Amino acid sequence: MNTFKVSIQKTSNDNIIKFEVNQFITKHQSFEFNNIDEAKPSPLAKQLFYLPFIKKVYISGNFIAVERYNIVEWEDVQDEVAEQIEAYLNDGGLVIDDASSSPKKIPVTVYAESTPNPSVMKFVVNKKIATSLYEFTSIDEAKLSPLATALFHFPFVKSVFIEENYISITKYDMAEWQDITLELREFIKSFIEDGKNIVLPEATEEFKQSTEQLDHQFDALDDTSKEIINILEEYVKPAVASDGGNIQFIGYDAENKNVSVMLQGACSGCPSSTFTLKNGIENMLQQMLPGKVNTVEAING
Repeated sequence: MNTFKVSIQKTSNDNIIKFEVNQFITKHQSFEFNNIDEAKPSPLAKQLFYLPFIKKVYISGNFIAVERYNIVEWEDVQDEVAEQIEAYLNDGGLVIDDASSSPKKIPVTVYAESTPNPSVMKFVVNKKIATSLYEFTSIDEAKLSPLATALFHFPFVKSVFIEENYISITKYDMAEWQDITLELREFIKSFIEDGKNIVLPEATEEFKQSTEQLDHQFDALDDTSKEIINILEEYVKPAVASDGGNIQFIGYDAENKNVSVMLQGACSGCPSSTFTLKNGIENMLQQMLPGKVNTVEAING
């Protein structure tokens, strides 16, 4: 059984705080409750309203946003609320009672976006669909992703890369994008609107993508590796993400001053982008970490 973990996220409104869960708790639907009577469809929200300082509860995707009355400060109660939500979820508590609720089906917008890699198309969704990133290169690897598994039933799908709000699909040469893009876009749209799981909850732990696992891996690295990761996160990842891809740090050889990275999604398997990225990252790391980096090896995921 996958354990629920809740983290506290501040918002721009001092009265509202977000309790983010490490997995999705609704089927891509959103619910807003202004009082305990309105909260009948949500046993979780109903329980929160027993706290006298709770004014409003909003549940969506993988978080619960809560607005407070001014009788308390969040700093004094937020840890206790987070613990209460976490305990409730881990005890098998119901978030939304499907039998008593009749939520409106919120339309999902999906649009296709070309990438620098002619074999890859990026399908962008107007809502969060995953809490981490995943790459699947075969139907066997995709067991923990119902969406990726379904996509592999299309004979022209070669690999699937899933990020927080988009899916990058690599096709075989047998098909042209103009013939299959609309079909894929409509399929993804319907899949999400039907409330199906994009990725199963246990995938985060299985692929070592939980916050705790990533933090542990980072803490175990040497100082130069940490510096390299921070540079990649700040300067490289946002750019490659906009193109439907990702770059992942693999390792640093201090003796040879060689950095290994893995290219995923649209960045993978594209000779021009591999060459451009490799040289761009190499030059950046050489300038920002003088004397520490000689070469960068880019591996396709």
